[in-house]
Amino acid sequence: MGIEGLIVFLLVGAVAGWLAGLIMKGFGFGLIGNIVVGVIGAFVAGFVLPMIGISIGGGIVGSIIHATIGAVILLFVIGLVKR
Repeated sequence: MGIEGLIVFLLVGAVAGWLAGLIMKGFGFGLIGNIVVGVIGAFVAGFVLPMIGISIGGGIVGSIIHATIGAVILLFVIGLVKR
């Protein structure tokens, strides 16, 4: 992975984490936290979505949607565990 790929990877993670924070109100983690939540969310979505038969197109927008769905799932589970 080159430097361009790493920058895109971090930007997708940051945007996905930020969007997930907006969707799941009360979860704001700052820039680094949003990147971490977005990246982990992408891994969660990569595991969960194919199991239930959901496929999202490629490209940057598809990657952001994919990572955002995973980040929302991640934040939902974290919210359940905190209770």
